Order: sequence, then C-alpha cells, then structure tokens
Amino acid sequence: MTDADIYRQFTWPVRVYWEDTDAGGVVYHTGYLRFMERARSEWLRAVGVQQAELREQQGVMFVLCAAQIDFRRAARLDHLLEVCCTVTERKRASLCFRQEVRDAAGVLVSGVIRVACVDARTFRPQAIPAGLLPLICISE
Repeated sequence: MTDADIYRQFTWPVRVYWEDTDAGGVVYHTGYLRFMERARSEWLRAVGVQQAELREQQGVMFVLCAAQIDFRRAARLDHLLEVCCTVTERKRASLCFRQEVRDAAGVLVSGVIRVACVDARTFRPQAIPAGLLPLICISE
C-alpha cells in the first residue's frame, strides 16, 4: 500500500481482549463502535493529524453524529481483527466513512459512520480546516 492509498482506505489491526467481551467471551456490540473509533483516530494519525493538536491549534474536533451498523457475525476473545475505514463523502463540516471489522473469514460488522467537525468550545458545526482537506481523499 502506498502513502496515497492510506488517504483512501486505512486498515488497523486489533485483537479482542476480555474487556471487549461479554460474559460469554463474545464482543459486546459497543466494542465494534470503539474499534471503529480507534481506526478513524489512527487514520488521522497516519495522514499526519494529531487530534489533540487539531483541538488546541485549530480549535476544532470531530464528533460522531450518526452511525448505521450491520452485525453479521460475532468476534470472540483473542480473535485478531482488521478494522477498515474509507472516506466516502466530504462535506463542509462533516465526513462520512464506510467501515468494516473483518477477521480471516470475512466481514463481521459493517457500518456507515458520519462525523461532524465542531468548534471545540461550543460544539457547534465548524468547517473542516483548509489544511486538512488535501489529506481527505474520497473513495467511491
């Protein structure tokens, strides 16, 4: 994968730990949302954006504003997973991601996630900083 590909699709590995599971050793539904959040955060880091610096220097942050999740199969304790995120839409103050959580056998969970860029103090919508726009490539 080239550096340019990171801007289009990003994959982050995660292993399932006890803290991610219910009493039966199956990943609890909110665990997948955490995995997806971490993958988006690591994608930002991979394209050179630190969230703390974005908040402190630009005065903005990204917050989840919508999630549509499709659960297909369960992940279990110790499974090694890949969490993929691809930007599918960029608007003035929001991004839409297609995300998947996969194991070696295929897709476990898929989702469409929208995050909003907001003012870090007021939480009101704010335009995505111009310096960040060239790093956000849209995949079809």
